[in-house]
Amino acid sequence: MEKEERKEVYDTPVTDENGSPISIVWKPDLYKLQQESPKPQPVFAPSAVSGCPFFYGLEYHGAMNHKEANSLLKDDGNYLIRLSTSSDDKMYTLSLRIFGKVHHYKLFYDGQHYVSQKRFNTINDLVADGLVTLYMESKAGKYIYLMHSLISYEKSPYMTLNKLKRKTIKKLKPRQLNCEEVVDYDKPHNFKTHNFKGLNWCELCGNFLWGFTQQGVKCEDCGFSAHFKCSEKLPPDCYPDLKLFRGVFGIDLTTHVKAYKTNRPFVVDKCVEEIERRGMSVEGIYRVSGFQEEMDSLRLALDKDGKGTIMDDQAYENIHVVASILKMYLRLLPIPLITYDVHPLVIKSLETQMPWERLAEVRAALKKLPPAHYNTLSYLMAHLHRVTLRLDENKMTAQNLSTVFAPTLMPMPDLIDFKGTIPDMNRDISALHMIIENQNVIFN
Repeated sequence: MEKEERKEVYDTPVTDENGSPISIVWKPDLYKLQQESPKPQPVFAPSAVSGCPFFYGLEYHGAMNHKEANSLLKDDGNYLIRLSTSSDDKMYTLSLRIFGKVHHYKLFYDGQHYVSQKRFNTINDLVADGLVTLYMESKAGKYIYLMHSLISYEKSPYMTLNKLKRKTIKKLKPRQLNCEEVVDYDKPHNFKTHNFKGLNWCELCGNFLWGFTQQGVKCEDCGFSAHFKCSEKLPPDCYPDLKLFRGVFGIDLTTHVKAYKTNRPFVVDKCVEEIERRGMSVEGIYRVSGFQEEMDSLRLALDKDGKGTIMDDQAYENIHVVASILKMYLRLLPIPLITYDVHPLVIKSLETQMPWERLAEVRAALKKLPPAHYNTLSYLMAHLHRVTLRLDENKMTAQNLSTVFAPTLMPMPDLIDFKGTIPDMNRDISALHMIIENQNVIFN
């Protein structure tokens, strides 16, 4: 397509009431085209067919070859279900007509109906989605291709509509943590397939999210909506929206710190600060568990009040409650603090004979952690090292702390593989022991 045609398809100029050019927010072409697509029209059998599966209705015609099906489907949008006679295997077939031609698809049911990846509760929904897809791909194939190939993130509707907001976020002076500048971590979008209701458009290309169902993806952390292909071209530039969160436990660590604009999860900071204020000399700190009722209370408070949660000795006299909540927060991370891909590298470092080489290898392994994980682990290990310096009072050695924290920081990805047996954590404990004792070298 020539340059002028591309410009017409993608960058038709739009002006405001003063004649000033503005960016296009939504191009309605695909929406208009979708409205023209054929609507599902079942062709019913004259009467119920003997042996009809319970998940089909009168649209099921029993055994029928494709020629007989073709003769019954007169108009675009007509469809029926038949038992194919062209194969020795029992195979249900969906036959539908569009553009004056009948198409035949193998039809499956596993609690929902499907012909490919998408699942539907009803045959009518499946056909409606198929008709829209076939119509759009036929009528707007070139448009859709250009739509995905000519997109520009910097000129996208998302950037246009959120320009001021994003500039404000970047200019905000972040809260200082222990004299550190707060890091603006890169964070990929957490896209999930989404069923959009009403009129919705892609925030990257500005086009209608066409389709009957599962029209695209939506980021569960910031709400960014996009076509499947458009979503693949987005940079790791997600700014999570706290309004979409239901508390702080069980949320991805990078998502957490990006949303709260901190170096580390505020739960970690608040718990460590409180423990260092009044728990360093308490015997069995981190080994002794707090009372469950008080732990539940503190967890609810953190979910509800966030950084404003009060956890001093007036609110929670038992410091073991605070220590247990810190362990719980780390245990519930969907991706462990020492991630599944870095975990085996840390364990492998133990095989090195020379102590200085072991430290070099574990240091290199931990450098592969996502930045938010690395900074949080560094902070935690420095704290646990300070706990060991009060050994005479709290009776917690590096070995004790490693035994407590290893299952939390380096859990196995799938305990099913161990067939009911408890996995051997000795190497994990040894690795964590080495990290705690040498944290100043490893994280220097």
